[in-house]
Amino acid sequence: MRIFFSLFFLAFPVLLFSQKKKDVNSAKEIDYNSKYNATDSIKKKKAPEATIDMYQIISLDKDTTYIDTTQSIRKEHSFNYLRKDNFGLLSFPNEGQTYNTLQYGLNGFTPYPGMGFTAKRFNYSNAEDIRYANVATPVTELYFKTTLVRGQSTDVFFSLNTSPRLNFSIAYRALRSEGRYINVDSRTGNFRFTTSYNSKGGRYIANAHYVAQKIQNEENGGISNVSDFESGDPQFDNRQRLGVYFEDAMSLLKGKRFFVDQTFRINPKKGDNNLYVTEQFNYEDIYFNYTQQTVPSSVGGKIVDRFGESFVTSGISDKTTYNKMYNKLGAVYENMLLGSFTFFVDDLHSNYFYNNILYFDAETVPNLLSQAINNIGGQYNYRKDKWNGKFLYSKSVTDQNLSNLDASAVYEINDENQISFRYQNMNKLPNNNFDLFQSSYKKYNWSNDFVNEKINSISVNAETKWGSVSVLLNSINDHLYFADVSTDAERAAGTQIIAPAQYGKAINYASLKVSKEFVFGKWALDNTLLYQKVDQPDFILNVPEFLTRNTLYYSNHMFDRKLFFQTGVELNYFTSYYSNSYNPLIGEFFVQDKVKIGNFPLLDFFFNAKIQRTRVYLKAEHFNSLFSKSNYFSDPNNPYRDFLIRFGLVWNFFN
Repeated sequence: MRIFFSLFFLAFPVLLFSQKKKDVNSAKEIDYNSKYNATDSIKKKKAPEATIDMYQIISLDKDTTYIDTTQSIRKEHSFNYLRKDNFGLLSFPNEGQTYNTLQYGLNGFTPYPGMGFTAKRFNYSNAEDIRYANVATPVTELYFKTTLVRGQSTDVFFSLNTSPRLNFSIAYRALRSEGRYINVDSRTGNFRFTTSYNSKGGRYIANAHYVAQKIQNEENGGISNVSDFESGDPQFDNRQRLGVYFEDAMSLLKGKRFFVDQTFRINPKKGDNNLYVTEQFNYEDIYFNYTQQTVPSSVGGKIVDRFGESFVTSGISDKTTYNKMYNKLGAVYENMLLGSFTFFVDDLHSNYFYNNILYFDAETVPNLLSQAINNIGGQYNYRKDKWNGKFLYSKSVTDQNLSNLDASAVYEINDENQISFRYQNMNKLPNNNFDLFQSSYKKYNWSNDFVNEKINSISVNAETKWGSVSVLLNSINDHLYFADVSTDAERAAGTQIIAPAQYGKAINYASLKVSKEFVFGKWALDNTLLYQKVDQPDFILNVPEFLTRNTLYYSNHMFDRKLFFQTGVELNYFTSYYSNSYNPLIGEFFVQDKVKIGNFPLLDFFFNAKIQRTRVYLKAEHFNSLFSKSNYFSDPNNPYRDFLIRFGLVWNFFN
């Protein structure tokens, strides 16, 4: 079947372009061409003016937004390393490091097994994260922001349409941040190239991208004596004086992906009934490498084996390699009254491997985990008047018991108010690093055969002119996680042993999220509050019960309304809880029940301004750390960031 899919993928474009061309345009294309072709005929009299709806950003699911150059408090919330609102994420001491997840379910779920190393993937773009463009004139966006100590964060995007039906875009996101602690330097690079094509009449549509990504972090394992940080001793205001577990360890996640999504309409002219053939191809190659030159750690003059005994005395280099090829073939029947019906089959082949097979007294750890998964499924989409709904079901036909039911509906009351519902029932395969892992550290080698996780999820979201409300209910069975399995003697010696585990009891999670902005003339108070509750016999799924973000700000114009600015104070707070802790060797967070973090405010002062299409940002981050206790942490061994003044800008060009 893999050979069949690959041959079909190669032959598919040839079949498409061998069809006889028809001079038939869809309604959308006629409208689009009228804006260009009509003005072309009179362009000597008056140059055409492009409107905002001609600068489109399109997701893989064909959701369309427009390039937005306005300045708002939501732009302030998304002016960060991830380029999105990071409410529910707690950043680590240096830019470009990982994030502790405070809001469960924030990263979503997929039934397919992944490579793992999830703590390294917050800035790793998946196929569904890539956006495609359709622009009337060439567009450039420049993002810049200062980092910690030395370095900078940049993101450059350029897009153009060579014709109304063919678009290209190229982008590169880069970061270098030295940080204030020993051995936390971050360097990342993310190259993205996309292209989109629509044939005349919209009969053939294709989106493709190539992405190459690198996330490199020096890893210090956290500060080795937390009391030094908490003491408030002025000698430790220079964070380089705080001892850490590793001074020469480093992790590197590197990957590249080639992706194509294409649709061909069988009937030459679009009518009330249409037949389509769809195909999706995804090839990805990734590796994770952890290196550490000096194996024993020196902590307070004592030698500590942080991750236990090792097979080697120096020069650790643990490399995990993963590749996958995914093909999905579908047939779609579209009726303008009833909606669209899709039947699809897919084929996933993946290889997760190491160089050697390891033999222990009690077990053998293989070097390869190879998976071949085939699914069949159907999807129904309905859009009429104020309703928009989707129902999807897929199930494996190979040995794996993989299934996914996803039903959603959106009702648009009017332009300002809508309500949406979603139900998911998922039988999810474990990520590969739960089932297989090899390391130079003896106790970090395992081979498992975990059963699937079962996740039931119900969500209701209301977006209204009065505010937003989201309710989420989750029931999880056979939950997979990483656990601290160190003995009391190992903990006393500073040793940390982590292993995968599966929880056999049910976990029930509920959350309520409310967002509301109050406006008083030129003043405004923007609020986001999240309440979470977990019903579980043991401390396995741990989240803070309450999170809040409150922003009080003032907006006005200056210089004959040529400059618009916003300035104010932002408060972030979450209640104390048993936070998950980060382990750099496996690139994952693990569950612990010894140390709580939280119950400290984070106060930021900001001043943002907009001049034409340039937005400038200035922020004094965590300024209350100048006079508060040193009790702020991102996980039990990593403090949150100290006071820092940073600035940056976003600049859009429309040529």
